[in-house]
Amino acid sequence: MITQIPNLPSNMVGFHSSGEVTKDDFDIVKQKVAELVEKTGKLNYLLFLDNSPKDFTAGAWLQDALLGINNITKWNRAAIVSDSETVIKFTDTFSKVMPGEYRGFHKPEYQKAIDWVSEKTA
Repeated sequence: MITQIPNLPSNMVGFHSSGEVTKDDFDIVKQKVAELVEKTGKLNYLLFLDNSPKDFTAGAWLQDALLGINNITKWNRAAIVSDSETVIKFTDTFSKVMPGEYRGFHKPEYQKAIDWVSEKTA
């Protein structure tokens, strides 16, 4: 399941992922991303993973890919917060192949991730 993280800076969106994630879970993500892009012209995005990428169904992965493609020119900063070194390293590498900046953060660095995504820090 994916839920929106409340009380974040107004120039970003953030989501918390736990348990099984299905394509239907991306409805809130798509809606809030569209609203932010309409308002700011760019996408600053945070995903806090309290689960594993294995918990995402095939439909969820497809929706995630479509989210990226549909907003490919709007991505500015994206962070994934996780306990998984593999996820963090993959996220850090993503900046080399996609527009925008991508960083992985460990869970204790949650506030640091928010500050970076919201452009409070470089």
